[in-house]
Amino acid sequence: MNIQNSYRPQEHAALYVVPTPIGNLEDMTFRAIRILKECALIAAEDTRNTKKLLHYFEIHTPLISYHEHNHQDREKQLLDKIRYGESIAVVSDAGMPAISDPGSELVQAAVREGLDVIVLPGANAALVALVGSGLTAQPFTFYGFLPRKKKDKKETLEKLKLLNATLIFYESPYRIKDTLEAMEEVLGDRQAAIGREISKKFEEFVRGSIQELFSWSKKNEMRGEFVLVIEGQNEAASAYVEQEWEWWQDLSVKEHVEVLMNKEHLSSKEAIKKAAVERKLPKREVYQSYHID
Repeated sequence: MNIQNSYRPQEHAALYVVPTPIGNLEDMTFRAIRILKECALIAAEDTRNTKKLLHYFEIHTPLISYHEHNHQDREKQLLDKIRYGESIAVVSDAGMPAISDPGSELVQAAVREGLDVIVLPGANAALVALVGSGLTAQPFTFYGFLPRKKKDKKETLEKLKLLNATLIFYESPYRIKDTLEAMEEVLGDRQAAIGREISKKFEEFVRGSIQELFSWSKKNEMRGEFVLVIEGQNEAASAYVEQEWEWWQDLSVKEHVEVLMNKEHLSSKEAIKKAAVERKLPKREVYQSYHID
């Protein structure tokens, strides 16, 4: 068990997770500026980008790089500073660290070692897009970036299609068309919304069915950063599909085959083949369970 009292009276060192603007610099909070000024060191995804932000807000705290390629090497160095009484801030290029950005591993390591982790609220593209989509805001599932390969992308969507929750994804302008096409094929023509360039000068929301968004994407140049918000599975349809998929779950393999034979008037060979498909098992395994086990 780990109990953290973040704001106990005495001063103490901590790891501060500090969100930064995703576009409009006015989204930077007074508290975030103060914390970045007071910390001993700022661990940044890209020090070049963060230098611009610090210069704008006249923050002179030293910077160190912390990204997916060096996070393991940096971990001990950063946590040692906290142990010795110095607070560290972690930032990503834009938005909340650890949400599709570096930071998660550092937070986990700090928690494991009993160090305080204080997360500041701030800009986040996923939640802005969810609220702005006009779709049901609760419950929702944030996935982040889908796999790049078409096959892996479809397999992931298949796993998500039965969720009775609004789905949120990040996507690049180079893959948005392929992703919408895969979504239409796997999820069907659900209601959806695209939030593009959120909090930036060219912010745009496009709302409609997945098919309409796909058609729109083919007619327009895709530029900027995208958030896709997709309607969840209809509750009644989800219950029906779940019931249809799970009817055999409490049966043994042999009982499964026998039910198919009796209800669908199949031969044992046909029933074994169908049971194997439904259970996603090798046919010989089902055959052995029915005839031998």
